[in-house]
Amino acid sequence: MRSIRVASVALLSAAAFALAAPIASANDGGTTPNVTSFGFTVSPTTVAAGGTVTLNATGCQEPLVKASSGIFDAVELNEGKPATATVDADAKPGAQYEVTFECKGEKGTTTLTVAGHSTGTGTGTETGTTTPSTPSKGVKAGLGGGAGGLNGTEIAAGSALLAGALGGGVFLMRRRAGDQA
Repeated sequence: MRSIRVASVALLSAAAFALAAPIASANDGGTTPNVTSFGFTVSPTTVAAGGTVTLNATGCQEPLVKASSGIFDAVELNEGKPATATVDADAKPGAQYEVTFECKGEKGTTTLTVAGHSTGTGTGTETGTTTPSTPSKGVKAGLGGGAGGLNGTEIAAGSALLAGALGGGVFLMRRRAGDQA
């Protein structure tokens, strides 16, 4: 009988780990929405090398918002007003760059794509295709799927699920032992 009790506790523990794992890894390194306390946009989101983009940040209480990327010089947005940035002329067609907005130490990111080039014969009827390439300047990478992005709420929720499952297993095991006595 003891082996049945041990097996049921082991099964409940495994279930608790399975339930806690998705919560503990909720920060998946970039596929979740980029939510900040302030809004930010880059317009247009696809631009030709040497072109100009408009940067905008709203809802930030600071007089200055800093926008930076590996594809243009850092720009400061004064008191919520939009600013422009000129994309480097040597930017590779098809490359994607991360644009970071910073307000009071909080950072939000979005992607800016360099327009592709036409691969046609010059007749003017081609639709053009984009060819991916390696960016000429460094692109800031995310945290990936590592545990570096876990916050206290995610850890607490996972711990609470695990403790509840283990507590339930102990309760059932003691109840079953009491029924057999």
